[in-house]
Amino acid sequence: MADLGKSIKAYVDLTRLQFFFVWPILFLSGLSLSFVDHGGFSWPLVIKAALVAFLGFEAGFVLNDYVDRELDKRDVEFDKLTKYWRLFGKRPIADGLVPPKRALALFIILVIAASALIMSLPYPHSIYVFIIMGYSYCVEYYYQVKKRRQAYPMAQLIGRTDFTLFPIAGYLSNGSLGITPLLYFLFFYPFAMVHLGVNDIIDIANDRERGLKTIPLLYGMKGTSYWVLFFTAMHFLSAALFLMVLGIIALAGFAVGFLLLLIANQILMKGKNPEAGLKALPFLHVTMLIYAASIILDSTYRF
Repeated sequence: MADLGKSIKAYVDLTRLQFFFVWPILFLSGLSLSFVDHGGFSWPLVIKAALVAFLGFEAGFVLNDYVDRELDKRDVEFDKLTKYWRLFGKRPIADGLVPPKRALALFIILVIAASALIMSLPYPHSIYVFIIMGYSYCVEYYYQVKKRRQAYPMAQLIGRTDFTLFPIAGYLSNGSLGITPLLYFLFFYPFAMVHLGVNDIIDIANDRERGLKTIPLLYGMKGTSYWVLFFTAMHFLSAALFLMVLGIIALAGFAVGFLLLLIANQILMKGKNPEAGLKALPFLHVTMLIYAASIILDSTYRF
């Protein structure tokens, strides 16, 4: 029983399972907007989309750890980002708790399960979502490998398009390419860059030990704080465009999110250190949840 409990904890950390509810909410925010634009609401589709989001994002976490399994052995800090993201504070593959072959097998199983659900979507929505999923895993691999050796932050600028496309895949599960998913992408991409910068600030000691070229190691702590501030400004500007296709409920939710994002920036600009980043990060995650939930509520009211 002790071994079983240890194994369960390892897989919880591998999949960051405590955040399981976040990914379906984000995915469904895109789907809910498609119901406003195209109709077609059904509970089976909502449930299917939520499962696609859960399985697909969990597979991405496993892929992340699998690709970085050797680099993660060099970690020198476990009390900051590791314990924030992982309930039991372990990197299971690097720590020898989950064999790499089992992790790879889990990734494949999750991808197959997500793919089966995706292919059950009506054509051409199934093709849209499947292409985004394939692209996202390829870009995730690119991000993990490219940041090991680069002079400019191409890994970050290209790599985080996978996260940005996640709610867009939700929209395309029922909707078609158009202005709404484009505006969502333009709104969410700068936020993804803010999120990445804060994560990099927190994990600078581990990234330095691994020899990675993350934003703080390319531009320093001060430069990274300005990276976060710049993309926050871009996020606010793009939000003004996105709100043109949203309603009053979303506007209220975004206002709360903007306030939290400003607080996060203030914390970061004042500290410019990993501790400040760790204090700011929860504000970003709560902001993202408020955005997604307000879009869902707003869309539900309008369709």
